[in-house]
Amino acid sequence: MLVMRPAQMADLGEVQRLAADSPIGVTSLPDDVDRLTDKIAASEASFAAEVSFNGEEIYFFVLEDTESGRLVGCSGIVASAGYSEPFYSFRNETFVHASRELKIHNKIHVLSQCHDLTGNSLLTSFYVIPELVGTHWSELNSRGRLLFVAGHPERFADSVVTEIVGYSDENGDSPFWDAIGRNFFDLNYAEAERLCGLKSRTFLAELMPHYPIYVPLLPDAAQEAMGQVHPRAQITFDILMREGFETDHYIDIFDGGPTLHARVSSIRSIAQSRLVPVKIDTVQSGDLSKGGRLYLVANGQLQDYRAVLLELDWAPGKPVNLSLEAAEALGVGEGASVRIVAV
Repeated sequence: MLVMRPAQMADLGEVQRLAADSPIGVTSLPDDVDRLTDKIAASEASFAAEVSFNGEEIYFFVLEDTESGRLVGCSGIVASAGYSEPFYSFRNETFVHASRELKIHNKIHVLSQCHDLTGNSLLTSFYVIPELVGTHWSELNSRGRLLFVAGHPERFADSVVTEIVGYSDENGDSPFWDAIGRNFFDLNYAEAERLCGLKSRTFLAELMPHYPIYVPLLPDAAQEAMGQVHPRAQITFDILMREGFETDHYIDIFDGGPTLHARVSSIRSIAQSRLVPVKIDTVQSGDLSKGGRLYLVANGQLQDYRAVLLELDWAPGKPVNLSLEAAEALGVGEGASVRIVAV
């Protein structure tokens, strides 16, 4: 059975294996043992803390194959983006250039550096092994953290954002970075992202141009890359768009990838999830019972948070029947409540 749970320091070696295979641009998952150690330690402290509003907490989850003990995915949430430093983005804007005398009226697409999204909660660190891409397990790895938000709303902002890795070619070169960022740093895209993963994106962002960038002046390749999604990030993009996230307003300042945004109240996994009582069915066995519908199921706890994918024959207003194996994986007993949402 695959179970989503909070990361523990004992997972460090497995997490580093996942980080080593994550795409260039996922700076929240650096292939560096010290940064990953700090990340897991900060996550453990956040899960243990008493919290009444979103602050500097980060929550890091792993997807574990309980039969082998192997980790097959990970994902995270930053409670407040830019809590200790601004969270920079490029905002898509339109400038109007007009001359009444010449009867000219032009609308020009520009990019303006901003930190409008500072303070929103931020989805980060998504990765699943290639064998799970495009499967329902990817849904669990991404949406399981949204069920955590639903169960603990006081820990998060009213809006959630996420940066999707933008286009880069097979050599790791980004046309958008080459057109803008590389003019200010003697670094290629891969080196810049690696440096951001080891240190911080902010110190590079602060050296980027603070004046509006006129998009028509950029090379065609850079313009075409704006808003494009890296093939290995397409699964993340597709899941969150189905969840009700929106794009078009902001892009990443390094690779031009889309930045998605949604109000918590409009996110599907949160708005449509339901708390239901548990009934233990000792007849069922396994994690997927026959004849039902697929649901994401979470126990609503903190340090012992668990989320799984189950096939359930459930009707609204009724308890949910769980096999003993599923109940044990979730750490719940008869009469407890779980949060469920359909896949």
